[in-house]
Amino acid sequence: MTKLNELKKTLLERPGVRAEYEALAEEFSIAEALIRARAEADMTQEEVARRMQTSQSYIAKLESGRVSPSMKALQRYAAATGSRLKISLEHATTP
Repeated sequence: MTKLNELKKTLLERPGVRAEYEALAEEFSIAEALIRARAEADMTQEEVARRMQTSQSYIAKLESGRVSPSMKALQRYAAATGSRLKISLEHATTP
């Protein structure tokens, strides 16, 4: 196991840290999906930005979760990476 994974595991054992991590999970799942789509397309942020006719810094903000993307932005990102946008809602599980 890597040192980062070990640190994450240790930190998530703290109830307060785990609660905050889980509260942000939905937000980061969008960023993770964007990064995964770009990686699978073997593209740089700059290449995605060029196809979307935007800046590389905007792509970086999308992928970091610093901005909340509009539906149109998600559609453009999907098209730029050769992906298909699919949104789903799932029932929340109770602890």
